[in-house]
Amino acid sequence: MLKKIAIGLLVILIVIQFIRPEKNLSDDQTFNIEKKYAINTELKEVLSVACNDCHSNKTVYPWYANVQPMAWFLADHVEEGKRELNFSTFLKMPVAVQNHKLDETIEMVEKKEMPLKSYTFLGLHKEADLTDQQRELIITWAKNQMNILKEQYPADSLVMKRRAPQKKEI
Repeated sequence: MLKKIAIGLLVILIVIQFIRPEKNLSDDQTFNIEKKYAINTELKEVLSVACNDCHSNKTVYPWYANVQPMAWFLADHVEEGKRELNFSTFLKMPVAVQNHKLDETIEMVEKKEMPLKSYTFLGLHKEADLTDQQRELIITWAKNQMNILKEQYPADSLVMKRRAPQKKEI
């Protein structure tokens, strides 16, 4: 009985290797944050190793991204990261949302909620485990960009508007 269960699990593991999620490799940079916001070389390197795999249209995948079910976990992780913040499509958002995302970036980096612990767990992506100096670099940059936005736009255009609740039709 135990042998049949083991064989069944092995067959399932082999079969799922052929069911692959789509990879995040489009690298479409049409609305990339760098087209409007100045990013120096040092910050660009930090973002590249610590943020862009989950927050851009180009992910550099580790070897285990080709093994199921790990690939499904990574695909979901990247999709969620892009949904929250995508540097490759940053300029598609209204300026108030851009301002808000910069503010969220400051908060997440200050609280050490980014990069996620699961990304740097057990020494994986150790280059993405930000130092205090790298954290300060990101925070200072984001604050400077928010100050530039304040100089360029009226204050009310930088505030996200609350949406009125939708009325249900009967």
